[in-house]
Amino acid sequence: MCGAIFLNDVISEWAFLTPHIWAEAAGVVGLAIGAGLSLREYRNLLVRNLRIERALDSAAGGFQQSIEKHFHEWGLTKAEHDVALMSIKGMTIPEIARLRNTAEGTIKAQNASIYRKAGVSSRAEMISAVIEDLISGISVSGDER
Repeated sequence: MCGAIFLNDVISEWAFLTPHIWAEAAGVVGLAIGAGLSLREYRNLLVRNLRIERALDSAAGGFQQSIEKHFHEWGLTKAEHDVALMSIKGMTIPEIARLRNTAEGTIKAQNASIYRKAGVSSRAEMISAVIEDLISGISVSGDER
């Protein structure tokens, strides 16, 4: 809108062709170029954002598949599956017990069973085992394997 007003001012005074009018005309051209570049960059950012969202969705799906694969391989019961998933999400034993409407001792026993079946000794090791498949193809330097 401001550009249109500025352009109208330049056109209305064009007959005088003073240095001031030339400066205003250059300003209109600069404004148009700036607006065009801004719109192009905005479009590029939208495209980049869409690519990133798709990659994140893919990674989230891959992580969920990795979790389910490991839980199946470990032979977790439905209750252990739920407790393990809540543990991976970072919930504490009291939070899990409250959500499952059970005693904290039950959750601790289920965690011990999960760790035994998974061959790990802690939540951190369990999470590491789950994500190992996802990161095995990523090198630290960023080189493709």
